Amino acid sequence: MSGPPEDEVFHRGEQALQRDAGSRERLALAGRRIVQPRLIEQHREFYARLPFVVLGASDSAGQPWASLLFGPRPGFVSSPDDRRLHVRSLPAAQDPLAPCLREQAWLGLLGIELTTRRRNRANGRVAAIDEAGFTLAVEQSFGNCAKYIQQRAPRVAPGCAQYREALRASRLDGSRAELVRAADTFFIASRAAEGIPGAGADVSHRGGLPGFVRVADDGRSLAWPDFAGNRYFNTLGNLVLEPRAGLVFPDFESGDLLHVAGRARIVQDGACGFAGAQRALLLHIDEVVYRPAAMPMRWCLVERSPSLQPPAR
Repeated sequence: MSGPPEDEVFHRGEQALQRDAGSRERLALAGRRIVQPRLIEQHREFYARLPFVVLGASDSAGQPWASLLFGPRPGFVSSPDDRRLHVRSLPAAQDPLAPCLREQAWLGLLGIELTTRRRNRANGRVAAIDEAGFTLAVEQSFGNCAKYIQQRAPRVAPGCAQYREALRASRLDGSRAELVRAADTFFIASRAAEGIPGAGADVSHRGGLPGFVRVADDGRSLAWPDFAGNRYFNTLGNLVLEPRAGLVFPDFESGDLLHVAGRARIVQDGACGFAGAQRALLLHIDEVVYRPAAMPMRWCLVERSPSLQPPAR
């Protein structure tokens, strides 16, 4: 991005957590090799074969939202050159991310292939938008490892999602709380505060065994563990500077999407009793948007992530 020094791609929130984890020196030297200002050919080909992408952006009040965006078929994402991704699809009107897509808005895009556990990130700004889709001007592009991704296979190909009215609430209850408690995957959107070097939007994957996200009894907060990862701290570094976050929980069997917006807090000591976690996150819920049967695809579980398997006795 334009703000950071030539050899630095991580902002001060990310750098602070990298120092605590002991990865700051390595990433200060390697950052520009890891995070590129353009798409490499391998990534351009990867995005072009995906049936969906994950998006993260903020509304006019600065609240991040995360969502899944599908095309009519794989190939709805294309890369006309190494600085742009063109997406021929738009969020549905009831998707809370829909009003976040506007020209010059910061946008985080995650490509994830559930069949192979591959994933890559492309962050930047919306360069253009019309009734058919939008173009992302890429400013940061980098790959992520397959750790914690559950392998899934499609059992229903892309088609038309069934339109049903979105339900809004200020807390989780009933079947919505159970969807979260049963989840083994969610995505989290965050943003760095405006006006600092490296400011922007990001969306990331989180995976665990069912039950790894806890719902408070009153349905007004969530907690989940933060396991060892790449030590870039893109999400947590953003939350250090701007605690608002947007989560989306996909139900891969029913096609439901559950969006949760709130304010996050990082807990470093004790990790709230999560075994194996380096830290934990607590999210105070401000708004919930439940969209039944919003996804036009369904998946079956093939294999849990090997990184999540309990140790052999």
